[in-house]
Amino acid sequence: MASQREVLIAAALFIFALISHSEGIMGGREAAPHSRPYMASIQVPEGNNLKHECGGFVIAAQWVMTAVHCLPTGPNGRKVVLGVHSLSEAEETKQTFDILELHNHPDYRTYNYDNDIALIKLDRPFNISEAVKTVEYLREGGTNPGTDAEVDTAGWGALSNLGERPDKLKEVSIEVFNPARCGRSDYFGRKFTTNMMCAHKVCPNPCDQPHIKEDSCDGDSGGPLLYNGVAVGITSNGGKKCGQIKKPGIYTIISHYTQWIDNIMGAEPTPPPDQSA
Repeated sequence: MASQREVLIAAALFIFALISHSEGIMGGREAAPHSRPYMASIQVPEGNNLKHECGGFVIAAQWVMTAVHCLPTGPNGRKVVLGVHSLSEAEETKQTFDILELHNHPDYRTYNYDNDIALIKLDRPFNISEAVKTVEYLREGGTNPGTDAEVDTAGWGALSNLGERPDKLKEVSIEVFNPARCGRSDYFGRKFTTNMMCAHKVCPNPCDQPHIKEDSCDGDSGGPLLYNGVAVGITSNGGKKCGQIKKPGIYTIISHYTQWIDNIMGAEPTPPPDQSA
């Protein structure tokens, strides 16, 4: 029979394996530096420094899209940093901005994160570079990914439920989950709405770590979910722990908010297609 010391050592090795296996978000990988130039790090003051709190993504010259639950009570001194790969290194590509305006969706619901979409207007336009560019987002009338479609996301969120955070941007490919299943009582029940999609990737069988799956996690909130290079969702919410089989990551469906986005940004609405032909 194994001694108590041997059991403790085995448990420690198992926990270490879980952490080392999760090389990105959860189960992802480090992104190539500045390969996702639209990524934003929303940072909160901590003493004389800034600390990453949430993600976001650049959609126009002075605008960043994120999640309401990242800034529910206002900017409160937060900064937006673009051109980031390493959070700690003094990269010449970094551009830091104050938040000039914050627009949280008026119908956001704290109890289930419905309508979890926000727009940040930066205090000035950014300088376009190889490290800082906009990303296209899906508008009303576009086709959202269906069940089992491969999508991807990125962020500086936790590597595991132990809270360890990466220094460099991580990315992960996941799959859209059946929305009917996400609405089941043993998943999210009535908290899951038609404004949401859910996605994750379960470790296939045979699997050396059957409880590990690829997923977004704490600190990834506000970042984009992309389908064929187009932002279709905003990382919103999931279970209290990341990587749970019945609590896939939840993403706000961006195309449901085209009119609201246009109204906030002052854009001309896209005219409907000509039906006379």
